[in-house]
Amino acid sequence: MSTEAKLVDLQTRFAFQEDSIQALNDVVTRQQQQIETLTRELAVHREKLAELMEAQSERMAQGSADDDRPPHY
Repeated sequence: MSTEAKLVDLQTRFAFQEDSIQALNDVVTRQQQQIETLTRELAVHREKLAELMEAQSERMAQGSADDDRPPHY
């Protein structure tokens, strides 16, 4: 293989690697954005769950769980 052919081969490989690295970077960037979105959504859901659990424990402490009967009784 001549020096010129080797150089062309190396340049071709380098260009392919640059494209591959850019594609991988795009995927990683998109995944990081998805992770951040999911993390924020999880925090909101945890907060709502904590509020619901607190409200339920307050109702239980007031004894309303024993007093609540369907209207037809």
